[in-house]
Amino acid sequence: MDDGPEVIGGPASNAVEGPDPGPFFHGTKAIVRPGDLLHPGRSSNYGSGATARFIYLTATLDAATWGAELAHGDGPGHIYRVEPTGPFEDDPNLTDQRFPGNPTRSYRTREPLRVLGEVEGWEPHPPEVLQTMRDHLAELERQGIEAINE
Repeated sequence: MDDGPEVIGGPASNAVEGPDPGPFFHGTKAIVRPGDLLHPGRSSNYGSGATARFIYLTATLDAATWGAELAHGDGPGHIYRVEPTGPFEDDPNLTDQRFPGNPTRSYRTREPLRVLGEVEGWEPHPPEVLQTMRDHLAELERQGIEAINE
């Protein structure tokens, strides 16, 4: 029986109360280790690539998969299990614009995320689905529409 992806690393230790109990994930191309802190302040993976004032997390592997696949950079994507170190809120880029009620369980915070471990064995989106999303994001960029509103 397949139990799904394997998470390397320990359980959450100092979880912050918020609108969702988690567990939480962050998709990226960056290589990090358990115990590392992920901070806002990097350039965004979407739109003009402006400096992000928030860092994003999700409680679904599907949303984290999009983050890992669409992140800027070379090499494969990674999904990490993370815990917020401060308050977090619904990600208005998704919940206000595309998915009212937050079915993607996507959040943002100005506080660091602590890496608990890497998720191994996650399934990427099919190539044609990924290309459709990339085409959509390219069209938004061509129109001058920012996909991330901070």
